[in-house]
Formats: sequence, structure tokens, C-alpha cells
Amino acid sequence: MKNRRYIKTFLILFLLFGITQNNVVFAQKIDVDSLLTVAIREVNKDKNYEAALKKTTLGMKLAPDYLDFHLLTGRIYQLTNVKDSARYYYNYVINKNPICEDAFGYLINMDIEEKKYSEALIMVNKAIEAHPGNKDFRYKKLSIYELQGEKEKSEAYLKEMQAMYPKDSDFKLHYFIADSRLKSDRIGINYNYTSFNRSGYGPWHFGSLQYIRQRDWGSAIARVNYSNRYADGQSIVNGIQYEAETYLFTNKKSYSYIGGGYSSDPVFPKLRLGYSFFHNFNKGWEGDLGLRYIDSDQTNFTTAVVGVGKYLGSYWINLRSYLQFDNSTIYPAFTLTSRYYFNTRFDYLTLIAGYGTSPDERTTLGQIQERLSLDSFRIGGGYYRLFGEHYITGLQLSVNNQEYAPGLKQIETEIAMMFQYQF
Repeated sequence: MKNRRYIKTFLILFLLFGITQNNVVFAQKIDVDSLLTVAIREVNKDKNYEAALKKTTLGMKLAPDYLDFHLLTGRIYQLTNVKDSARYYYNYVINKNPICEDAFGYLINMDIEEKKYSEALIMVNKAIEAHPGNKDFRYKKLSIYELQGEKEKSEAYLKEMQAMYPKDSDFKLHYFIADSRLKSDRIGINYNYTSFNRSGYGPWHFGSLQYIRQRDWGSAIARVNYSNRYADGQSIVNGIQYEAETYLFTNKKSYSYIGGGYSSDPVFPKLRLGYSFFHNFNKGWEGDLGLRYIDSDQTNFTTAVVGVGKYLGSYWINLRSYLQFDNSTIYPAFTLTSRYYFNTRFDYLTLIAGYGTSPDERTTLGQIQERLSLDSFRIGGGYYRLFGEHYITGLQLSVNNQEYAPGLKQIETEIAMMFQYQF
């Protein structure tokens, strides 16, 4: 009986001790969390790094296994340019807890900032091994290759990422940009046949012979166009136009288009000039701003161009608007283009819809003055493909409901064919 009383008393005392200890630990945990919260605010908001460092030092003493204090200490040293101490604490966190993504990210960024690309590559490989599903580290690896100027490694890595993440728009955009910087030359021909449902009118023939020179600075294009228009079975107007165009890379995320054309034949405008600036934003977005100028025997006018595009996995969608100024009147035109890419930037299905007539439509450029104020609704689709490493082909069909005089309309059906040889 007496023994039972002793046992009961012991259990009660043990329980009370345990509850007291748990309360102490719980209270300490609350104090440590509060300490960390205040230190984070002093770093991010107040920029009071000295006060924050005192709190993180105290936090490491009170809770040595609480790695957030070590991580924040490393961040404070990085922000105050004490890089060796920052590296020590980041590495300490990684050694204790390799799943800490922030420590990897801070270390990689430090190496990149200091242009220590070899060290950054070693660290990013460790990060990918610890976090294989984190695409941010894979983007960092790509950036390191690009900063090193390793074009072949960048290209190979992008192909690997394309296979791993076929729906990732950023990798696809990077891949297309990198591919457009590789050295290549292409020669090609284009042919467009346009028929009309209006009796005695048409067909139109339009052909081009072009040479494309692609280098790491951009590309240059030389083109000769020929147009021949028929009515009542006879050629009524024909002629030749000479064009030169270039796409110049201005930095890693932007490029410019400059183009011009000249013709002495009435089937083309006398002079065509164009400029656009393109910029690639994050998450697969692209925007462009530009101008077009047309000078013909009848008139001359300027067009403002605004476009926005987006990569959505294997899809690319682009909306471009044209505001054409002629005799103080504005005539708008819009073109919506969508593409579904397969393996390369030359392999895709495309759908196109639009309203109005724009100066970027070569086959109708000679009639742009007459068509500006008239309604035009068009839709089309096409398929383009790279065969092997050298042959690029394409076929496109479009239908245009064109007003040719106020209240009078015609259906224009156009078949376009393209063939290029790449070497």
C-alpha cells in the first residue's frame, strides 16, 4: 500500500516535470521564432544589418540546429560584402540540410556575380542533383554556359531540356534564339498563286528568289521578287522588286529588324522601308514596336506597328496591329498568328486570321493604297517542315473576303509554296 503511494507520487512528479520542460521548450521556440522574424524584418525592410546580425548570432546560440539563423547570417554577410563569411554559412546550411534551395541559390548567384563560372557550375550541378525537379537551377546552368560563351554546350543542354520539358515555353524560346544565332546559309524560292471568284479577274502570280546568311550577330537577307497579274487571260501588269533585310541581335533578349525594297515597276511600290524592335521578356513573352513606310506613284504613308507574342509550351501566339496614317486618316489592320512547333523552329503548323491590309503582305503590296479603306477578312493555315538537315519546305492556303469597291466583295484564294536549302 505504502509502495503504491510512493509510485503514485513519483508519477505525478515526473508528469509535472515533463509538462514544465515542454512548456520551457515551447516558450523558447516561440522566443526564437520571434527573434528570427525581427531579424528578417531588419534585413529586408529596415536594412539594419548590424542589429540583425546580433539577433542571428544569439539565435544560433539558443537554437544551434535552427538553420534559418545560419542562412540569414550568410545573407547578411553577402549583403555587406563579406563574401568569405557568407560562403561559410551557406555551405554550413547545405552540409547540414542539402534540401535547402535558398542556400544553393545564393551561392550560385555569388559565383556568377564574381564571374567564378567554374565554381558556379559545380554548385549548380550539386543543386540539380539535390533538387532535380527545380527548373530554376537548370535555367541557372544554361545562363552559366551562355556567360562562358559555350555555344555548343548551351545548344546541347537546351536540346536536353527540350526533351525533358517539352511544354516549357522559356526553354523553347531560348532554344529558338540560340538556334537562330548559329552559322548557316540558305537559298530558297517562294511561289504564290492567287485566284479570284470575280469573272475575268486574275489570277496573280508572285515569286521570290532569296539568299539568307545567318551568323551569331544576326542575319542578312537578299531577295528578288517577281509579280505578274492577269485579267481576261492576259498579263496586265508585271515587274521586279529588289529587297534587302537584316535581323540584328542587340543583346541576349532583344533584336532589331531593318528592311527595304525598291522597284521601278508599277506592280510594286517604288520604295518600301521598315524597322521593328523586338524584346523577349520572361515566361515566353515577346513584344515589338516598329514603323513601315510606303512610297508609290500615287501617295506615300507611314504605318505604326505594335505586336505581342507568347510561347505556351509548344504553341506560339502573336497578335500584331498596324495603324496606317494616310491623309490624316488612320486605317487599322490586325493579324493573329498561331503556331504549333514540333522539333525545330522550321517544323510547325500555323493558323492565321486577320482584318485589313498591311504593308507586310507582299502579294498585295502594289494595291495597298486602294485597299486601305476597304474591308478585308482573311483566314489561312499551313504546314512547314525540315527534312534532314538541309531541306525546308512549306505549304500554306489562305482565303480572303476582300472588298474591292464600296459594297462589292470578292473571294481571293491564295496558295503559297516555299522551298529552301540550308548549308
